[in-house]
Amino acid sequence: MSYAEQMLENHSETMQVDSAALVECIRACFDCAQACTACADACLSEENVQELVRCIRLDLDCADVCETTGRVLSRHAAPEPELIRAVLEACIQACDACGSECETHGRHGMERCQVCAHACRRCQEACNAMLGQLAA
Repeated sequence: MSYAEQMLENHSETMQVDSAALVECIRACFDCAQACTACADACLSEENVQELVRCIRLDLDCADVCETTGRVLSRHAAPEPELIRAVLEACIQACDACGSECETHGRHGMERCQVCAHACRRCQEACNAMLGQLAA
C-alpha cells in the first residue's frame, strides 16, 4: 500500500471521488514530475543542448505543474472543486506539450525522452479520469 493510499484511508475527510482513481492520479503526477526533472537534467548534459532548450523548458514546467497538482490532490479538507478542475486542466495541458516534445526526441533515439513522454501520457490519462470523477 502506498503512502498516498494510507493517507487517504486515515484522513478524517474524504473527497467524493473514487479513491483508486485519486491515488493513481496523485502517483502519476509525482512520477511524471520526477521523470520530467530527470529528463531535463539529462538533456542539459548533451553536447547539442541548444537544440534541446524547448524540451528542457517544457520538462521543467511540466514537473512544476505535476508536483503542484499532486500536492493539491493530496489535500482533502474543504476542497475547492473549481480550483481542482483548473489544476487538473493545467496538468493535462503541460503533460500534452511536454509529452509531444519528448516523443519527437524519443523517435530520434533519446530513450530518456521516450520514458518521459510515457510518464506524461500516463499523467494525462489519470488527470482526465479525475476530471471525469469531478463532473459526476
